[in-house]
Amino acid sequence: MIFSGVALYFYTKTLLQNEIEEELYSNKDRIEHLLLNDNTIKGVPPIMTVKKVSSSETEELKDTLLYDPFQDEEELFRQLSGTKNINGQEYRVTIRIMVIESEDILKAILVTFSIVILLAFLFLFVLNKSRNEKLWKPFFNNLEKLKNFSLKSDKPLDLMETDIKEFDDLNTEMTLLTSKVQTDYRNLKQFTEDISHEMQTPLAIMQAKIETVIDDQNITQEQFDQWSSLQNDIQRLKQLNKRLIILAKIDNNQFSDTECVSVNDLLQRVIADFSEIIETPINYFEDTQINIDIERSLASVLFNNLISNAVKHKFDSTPIDIQVIANKVQVKNSGSKALSKPEMVFERFYRESNKPDSTGLGLSIVKKICDHYSFVPSYQFNEIKKQHIFEIDLQQ
Repeated sequence: MIFSGVALYFYTKTLLQNEIEEELYSNKDRIEHLLLNDNTIKGVPPIMTVKKVSSSETEELKDTLLYDPFQDEEELFRQLSGTKNINGQEYRVTIRIMVIESEDILKAILVTFSIVILLAFLFLFVLNKSRNEKLWKPFFNNLEKLKNFSLKSDKPLDLMETDIKEFDDLNTEMTLLTSKVQTDYRNLKQFTEDISHEMQTPLAIMQAKIETVIDDQNITQEQFDQWSSLQNDIQRLKQLNKRLIILAKIDNNQFSDTECVSVNDLLQRVIADFSEIIETPINYFEDTQINIDIERSLASVLFNNLISNAVKHKFDSTPIDIQVIANKVQVKNSGSKALSKPEMVFERFYRESNKPDSTGLGLSIVKKICDHYSFVPSYQFNEIKKQHIFEIDLQQ
């Protein structure tokens, strides 16, 4: 539009100038023809003037500014002047025509093009808006369905049909993809459930048989120690399998049911359970009541693993301190020195101790549960009190 406007300006200016010059020559010829019959013609200033001169002059075509008394202002004229010998007398004939100034032409073109552009914009805007709404409606409808799609649902993804080839191809591929993902999810979920059940059963049978052998009074002390060690290994394998299954279920988002759980009540129950099986005293302090939205079984696993880690890795018989304060839970146990790699304490299978009953997955499960619910776990060592401090920020 800009380039065409510039071209139109120069074309219009040239066209008007050519038309004016053509009319000037035509009017000059008419005046000269009239002078052949009537040499008294004086003209109509400033449009046309006739004057007798003593010598001939060359024909001249130019622009000139003249005062127009009727308009009371100076106007731009295109002027053609020249002499003609008529009946032995030289006459200078001057013809003028008022011309449209370039600024007026430019303004007219700018106004015209601005109106055209505005109307075209409004038309295209209304047309494209209505057309695009109709065009993209299936896409946004299907996008909303994708956002609400759940792997746990047995229903396939039902997308809105469209006559647009690209959207139709996308719908086909998305339907196939989500169907495959649902199938893979169900297979993986079934696998984790089957492996959990199938491994626990033979391990339990192995433990029962070992207990039968141990109960036999004819075995030696060395045999007893070996069978006991094997039984401990089986127990550790059961714990390892159980915790790996928990990690897999969290990764597969199989814990989606949440409820409001009182952290204070849950901690007290967990502490009571531990107090029955360990001799180390556990001190519990609370400064506030904390309620969180979480799957109850995962909440039990979270705090069980925290306290279990403190029990396993305590340095001496110093009590374990558990404190609830300002949306945070702190578990403290004694230690001789800080961990050498504290940034890896929540990594899977990372261990700094050689405790035989440690699988290296307890704190990894804590981290996984925290990530799942946007909690923030952290570790620090108090050099003054010689305490390992594990803290969970429960702010959701």
